[in-house]
Amino acid sequence: MTTPPFDIEAHVQRLTQDGYTIIEDFADAAALHQAREALAPHLGSHHGRNSFEGFATERVYTLVARGQVFERLTEEPRLLALLDRFLQPGYLLSASQAICIYPGEAAQGVHYDDGFYRQPRPRPAISLSVIGAIDAFTDTNGATDILPGSHTWSDEKIATIDPHEAIAMMRPVTMPAGGAIVFQGTLLHRGGANRSQAPRLAFTNQYCEPWGRTQENFYLGVPRERAAAMSPRLQDLLGYNIWPPFMGQVTGSHPLKSLEDGWIAPVDR
Repeated sequence: MTTPPFDIEAHVQRLTQDGYTIIEDFADAAALHQAREALAPHLGSHHGRNSFEGFATERVYTLVARGQVFERLTEEPRLLALLDRFLQPGYLLSASQAICIYPGEAAQGVHYDDGFYRQPRPRPAISLSVIGAIDAFTDTNGATDILPGSHTWSDEKIATIDPHEAIAMMRPVTMPAGGAIVFQGTLLHRGGANRSQAPRLAFTNQYCEPWGRTQENFYLGVPRERAAAMSPRLQDLLGYNIWPPFMGQVTGSHPLKSLEDGWIAPVDR
């Protein structure tokens, strides 16, 4: 069967109007197998520390550095083409993690992903998120619940809407394994309750404007030798570039120099 061409304009329209869009064939079977293999050593012992992380949920942070499959998914061309339409050139990877929701997990609190950027709403999103299904998302296994159109809401509307009404307006994002939802950082959503008998595994990345502080400190989280072996585009996403005129410089030099063999921090010379 021939895969239909990627209709970027249709995805841009859905992201603009509804706050989200779904790429059903984001990852193929080989990528899903590689992702499972790469995650297997990290799952099974570290459940969340609070209700937001999920007491019956596991998260694997700094995912971009835990296997080449995650490097490829982070810089997937169709995804980056979408991000190019909503974020300024030089945007950054803000967070990268895997999330495994186990049976019995309660629904997460309703939130939006760029709420820690404290500019008043309504406003353009400062970040965009992608959640990729390693396991198929169903309406019982913890599929992400979204509130379509809420990306345009004001702070006042969010503060005054009845929580039960907001939850009633939500709907689960059901999609096959390999599918991915891309959504605005201002869209209200939550991790759904897992009422099934099996875990639900996914990966998620968030990308932010080049001037924004990232959620994960990848300079410390990704070993230097690992970053040096990554593609130039991925190095850009991790912050090894300059946002004009000089944001991101390292003691007056381009940050890529810090990945060169034999580089010594100027203060140590």
